[in-house]
Amino acid sequence: MSYAVDVRELTVAYDERIVLDQISWQVKAGSLAAVIGPNGGGKSTLLKSLLHLIKPVSGKIRIFGQEPRQARHQIAYLSQAEEVDWDFPISCFDVVLQGRLVRLKWWQRPGREDREAAMESLRIVGMEAFAKRPIGSLSGGQKQRVFIARALAQQAKLIILDEPAAALDAPAQHQLLDLFIELKDLGHTVVIATHDLNCLAAGFDSVLGLNTRVVLFGSPVEVLDGDTLTKLFAKHFPIIGPRGEVAMHEFPVDN
Repeated sequence: MSYAVDVRELTVAYDERIVLDQISWQVKAGSLAAVIGPNGGGKSTLLKSLLHLIKPVSGKIRIFGQEPRQARHQIAYLSQAEEVDWDFPISCFDVVLQGRLVRLKWWQRPGREDREAAMESLRIVGMEAFAKRPIGSLSGGQKQRVFIARALAQQAKLIILDEPAAALDAPAQHQLLDLFIELKDLGHTVVIATHDLNCLAAGFDSVLGLNTRVVLFGSPVEVLDGDTLTKLFAKHFPIIGPRGEVAMHEFPVDN
């Protein structure tokens, strides 16, 4: 079995507080995987561990068979809030071109091949016509597409996204899912942390339910049901509608 991500018995702590406890998780190369769970359950910590941004207490992580620091050039990471000065007049093309810098020596400047790769990446995500537009002028969904284009320009084999659909309306969320499926079809492995349960069954190959420990893991059809979701989200409970849509409700609190 070829794994893009192979995590074995990973434990991570902040100031002696266990955040991830004995996590084991595998993501097949060329698949679309989701990480879900309550706030504070360890989703972002797990993603950052894959990037070697957090040192674990114990356990092992392999990215395409390598340690995370060795595989770093194969990974692109889109955090919850990209650190961009939206008032700074940088064009979408220049943002995407930044993805090529990881493949250049410190003294080199992007050349013709890099510029062609940046424009092709914009074309793949449907943003070629916006190349000269300041990124601050775009909608939330359009900005996400530009950052994904930057990951493509980097030629990252593994693309990791932390809550990419946050603050997007429903049409933009589903357009983003279509793009993730297209990236998978192009051979990329895509891992996202998300609260959007409605899209999981439609396109994801696997889902990890995380609340400090692994609560559920498998294909969405196999593991997403009322009992497991209630166990995962604790004080919340899921209502699954007639078309498979999921809404999270909170248990009433007795006064």
